[in-house]
Amino acid sequence: MTNRMSRGEFIALIAMMFATIAFSIDSMLPALPEIGAQLSPDDVNRAQLILTSFVLGMGIGTFFTGPISDAIGRKPVIYGGAGLYILAAGLAWTSSSLEMVLAARVLQGLGAAGPRVVAMAIIRDLYSGREMARIVSIAMMIFTLVPAIAPMLGAGMIAVAGWRGIFISFILFALVIILWMTARLPESLAPENRRPFRPPLLISAVKEMFAHPTVRLSIMVQTLCMGMLFTMLTMVQPVYDIIYDRADSFPFWFAVVAIISGSASLLNAAIVVRLGMRRIVTYAFGAQILITSAVIALSLIGLSSAGSFALFVFWQTTIFFMAGVTIGNLNAIAMEPMGHIAGMAASVIGSIATVLAVVIAAPIGLLFDGSITPLTFGTLTMCVIAFGLMIHMGRVENRHPADLSSAAETR
Repeated sequence: MTNRMSRGEFIALIAMMFATIAFSIDSMLPALPEIGAQLSPDDVNRAQLILTSFVLGMGIGTFFTGPISDAIGRKPVIYGGAGLYILAAGLAWTSSSLEMVLAARVLQGLGAAGPRVVAMAIIRDLYSGREMARIVSIAMMIFTLVPAIAPMLGAGMIAVAGWRGIFISFILFALVIILWMTARLPESLAPENRRPFRPPLLISAVKEMFAHPTVRLSIMVQTLCMGMLFTMLTMVQPVYDIIYDRADSFPFWFAVVAIISGSASLLNAAIVVRLGMRRIVTYAFGAQILITSAVIALSLIGLSSAGSFALFVFWQTTIFFMAGVTIGNLNAIAMEPMGHIAGMAASVIGSIATVLAVVIAAPIGLLFDGSITPLTFGTLTMCVIAFGLMIHMGRVENRHPADLSSAAETR
């Protein structure tokens, strides 16, 4: 790879693959009120399912893309996923009902799973340990920075071509990834390292993963972390619009929050080698418990409209910041002992965490009642459980160091 692509260019391409997810979700946020009014006027809150339906499809597709990439190589899977993503975007563009848009979004999520999962497997093909965590952290920075421009791009497309125009931008984005990868990125999985796509092998790999306590705990914590993130994403636009009457300025506030929280990945890249992944994740959840508890207490006391809005923006920033210092580390923790089945491991980890996170986030989002109460209490509950699981992970590693080859790396 190094003969064709520098490390900096490699990180940029991987980051763009990661950014497919954030772009596909966040650029839709400004369109939700218009889509709800046009396609679901009797229950406009159903429009937020456009976000979770995409994530659901991505989670389902994630389970298959890794094993397929282990069998036939990384690049063919990315090509196939991008092609499906483009097709689904075209279907959503022409849909005339909310149900059809939701079906197309599930299909689009299935396609997006290709770049998302295989990008992580490519990193594991080429790097390991804390160096892998550093590269993942830098790449994940784009995952948190893309929201800074995605809602504004979505709003711009709405102004020019209506909400359907957003799906054209998805097609163009996927084409850039395909062309860039074709020209610059060689195949990272050598033929002799590939595993045939056979169900017995997949079942064996899944059993191996779930036999490893660190991997099990990491999946559970990732589920809760992503549940917090998805819950915030599904409810944030209605909060700005209905509670604070700031729908017009929402893309700009979202951009400010994304830029500030994007520094989390840079911070993580700078300190992860010294502190270790598990400690950083544990500290992040502990801090979020204190912050969310304070937000609930101040909300119950009652603040002025301006004070309440400022408090929410601060809290939203901390949620995104927490995601920036946890998701990449949790992936690296789970992937470290699974290098020999990287594609399958990336698929199972991503699929289970994503699908279960949607199962958690979608019902909480539909509970929106014109207040932030469902969002704050849902987030606090998930954060407390995640913090407890991380404490337990540390105890498991200390009790069974001989069975956990990654313990020294993650502590």
